[in-house]
Amino acid sequence: MARRTKRHPQAAVIAMRRGRVCLITSSSGKRWLVPKGNLMRGCDLRETAAREAWEEAGLVGRVRRHPLGRYEFEKLGCRYEVVVFCMTVETAKRDWPEKGRRTRRWLRPERAVQRIAYRPLREIVAEATASRQAA
Repeated sequence: MARRTKRHPQAAVIAMRRGRVCLITSSSGKRWLVPKGNLMRGCDLRETAAREAWEEAGLVGRVRRHPLGRYEFEKLGCRYEVVVFCMTVETAKRDWPEKGRRTRRWLRPERAVQRIAYRPLREIVAEATASRQAA
């Protein structure tokens, strides 16, 4: 019998402002990605996405109700399922909880997509930004 691996829920947010996408560095500083983190007790995935945007990038805004997509990955023997939302950024603060650990950059959508190494996330960002540009 195959062993089932528990999936740990996470939420991520593609934050957009003035036609640009916000990317942050990973905690190691080696990769570019979007704010993402574990489901927080007492919060739903959408609320978690908003909280991660604040903690990791200093962003405040409106998170859309419906997710853009989802992807899975494994890390240290655990399986994670990430639900990705879109946020329209209203405020980008100068200081935020993880400012000392992460760098924040605002990029044109095509540059943001080029910088994201993980293919499933890159595809969601490409699709989300293409549909927003066409609207």
